[in-house]
Amino acid sequence: MPGKSKVFMVDMRAAAHRGIPRKLSMLFEAAGLGGTFKPRDLVAVKTHFGERGSSAFIPSFYLRRIVTEIRERKGRPFLTDAGTLYVGSRSDAYEHLLTAEMHGFTQATLGAPIIIADGLVGHDFVEVEIPGKRLKKAKIAAAAVHADSLIAVSHFTGHEISGFGAAVKNVGMGLGSRGGKQQMHSDVKPAVDEEKCTGCSGCLRWCPAGAIRVEEGKAGIDQSACWGCGECTVMCVEGAIGIRWAGDPAAAQEKIAEYALAVLQDKRERCGFINFLTSMSPACDCWDFSDAPFAPDIGILASTDIVAIDQASVDLVNRGGHDRIRDLYPGVSWEPQLAHAEALGLGSRDYDLVVI
Repeated sequence: MPGKSKVFMVDMRAAAHRGIPRKLSMLFEAAGLGGTFKPRDLVAVKTHFGERGSSAFIPSFYLRRIVTEIRERKGRPFLTDAGTLYVGSRSDAYEHLLTAEMHGFTQATLGAPIIIADGLVGHDFVEVEIPGKRLKKAKIAAAAVHADSLIAVSHFTGHEISGFGAAVKNVGMGLGSRGGKQQMHSDVKPAVDEEKCTGCSGCLRWCPAGAIRVEEGKAGIDQSACWGCGECTVMCVEGAIGIRWAGDPAAAQEKIAEYALAVLQDKRERCGFINFLTSMSPACDCWDFSDAPFAPDIGILASTDIVAIDQASVDLVNRGGHDRIRDLYPGVSWEPQLAHAEALGLGSRDYDLVVI
């Protein structure tokens, strides 16, 4: 993509007649997100409703303001996410919708319906062909494919596989079907440090593949059964389960970028992105807890370039030259997802930041 992309930003300071919801509207307008859809377009607003027990996810009243901006321009928005690979409170549409309601996300609070993009049990997907380095086909949640336009509203967090999660991960991993998520995780194989393992069995609940057994007071992982979702690595309170890469450590991130390509390639001019750099927890909102933020609140960003907005987000978090993201996960480089997304033509890492 030639030239610099523009990324727009508001900080979290507020004043009379200029509260955060009002600043969100200003951001929406300045970034040109209203130009990403036409009247009567079905606009998928991809967000994350939070796992039960988490508390750092983007509040529903901010999503309400974004929905209002879309509706005022005659778009037809719906809030959406897809089911999880791991066993939790969002692994099927029934539990997912109950969790969303518990966290304040309902049609009444949002002003728009919620549609779980991959259906009741994660089997509603469309296989999309892509010119990827790692993948040639991707299994994308059906509602995301059938929507006319997409606005991804992402919460910037740390992540044990990608270093950080923001727009690329929210779109790529978030809108992959359960089978697609398994495909993206296939290069990750956790391993147990028996000296640290206490045999508490806490990891069993999070394993979707039934690959973990506790025998003689120690957990063990059947590598032939493991899906590589990596959920046990963060769940383990003893730090006894680490990631062992089955292949190139960059492969999982590159697959996430290729899944983002699969979602966006037929919506090139019909996509917008909003990143919240607030309550930035060390692990993603898929966990049933939210640890203390690893960085102070910075603001909210918007762009029509998915690569630029994530690069700008990283630069803001790491400003001053200190890599806070690498501190969280020293063995993980966060750059491959952005480098590969740029190479795929999804956007540019070169940007101008415009503060409004």
